[in-house]
Amino acid sequence: QVQLVESGGGLVQPGGSLRLSCAASGFTFSTYFMSWVRQAPGKGLEWVSDINSDGGRTSYADSVKGRFTISRDNAKRTLYLQMNNLKPEDTAVYYCAKGLVRRTVVAGLKPDYWGQGTQVTVSS
Repeated sequence: QVQLVESGGGLVQPGGSLRLSCAASGFTFSTYFMSWVRQAPGKGLEWVSDINSDGGRTSYADSVKGRFTISRDNAKRTLYLQMNNLKPEDTAVYYCAKGLVRRTVVAGLKPDYWGQGTQVTVSS
């Protein structure tokens, strides 16, 4: 079965950096788009970024563009999110998801396959 396990979250000061990882199993990782979404306290899911199967094409929400970088290592079946210049408004639980989920999330729905999430807290 599909399994997605996120890690790398934590508490960081404004302006700091974190690198999230998502270990994937149960499907042919190298053939799928992958996405990151997040959920801030008291808010709905927000699409953050996605990447195509070979890592050659990426997309970002305006709120993170220029600060976050999505990448993947198909040999390791792992998705990454490098987060720089973090802001308090980036505080959220971050989830990786299988496939393209931007429209799903914008519609207020949940992705078919997503992990358990990793907490990122940006605070001084």
